[in-house]
Amino acid sequence: MNWDRVEGNWKQLTGKVKEQWGKLTEDDMTVINGKQDQLVGRIQERYGIAKDEAQRQVDSWIHRM
Repeated sequence: MNWDRVEGNWKQLTGKVKEQWGKLTEDDMTVINGKQDQLVGRIQERYGIAKDEAQRQVDSWIHRM
């Protein structure tokens, strides 16, 4: 799946995002609103990991979709 499809189906995918990254809140989902950079930033913030590691996790998740 490419990011354009994720962005277009964000509301339907929020459950899958929360399964993968359980520390993300509903407010996070609203702020992210399908934007990849926002998702990476929120994962980085909530999990205390480096930006490149958060990006790697997001890329891996997208490829599994």
